[in-house]
Amino acid sequence: MSAHFTAEDRELLERPLHGFFTVAAGPTPPQPRPVWFEVTRDGALQLFTAPNTPKVRQLERDGRASLVVAAPVGERERWVSATGPTTMERDGARELVERLGARYWDTTDPVRANELAAMLAEDWVRIVIHPEKVSRAAI
Repeated sequence: MSAHFTAEDRELLERPLHGFFTVAAGPTPPQPRPVWFEVTRDGALQLFTAPNTPKVRQLERDGRASLVVAAPVGERERWVSATGPTTMERDGARELVERLGARYWDTTDPVRANELAAMLAEDWVRIVIHPEKVSRAAI
């Protein structure tokens, strides 16, 4: 069973906001991590990480995860949360890093361009969340 994002959810998710990523097999209490992410055309969420991170090992044990995205301070309060199984893929990871670098940073800034170039030289894994449950609130 898959859950779907509304047009309002997508409007929030398509902005360059940090998502807070949590894995089911992680420590107790959960320890969310801020991540860059994007929503795909088919309604999945994807992010990237290095292949040797604790989150990769935790997802290998239990592939469930969640991502929460909230509107920034100064806007009306709203958030979207997606929970579901994940897949980890090496294909497309470098391209995702490149797209998200351009989304989150001003890559015309030489410092940021160099930082992104250094990131692109590293090894990455693409984590894809396939939402089974989507929750939201707006105040």
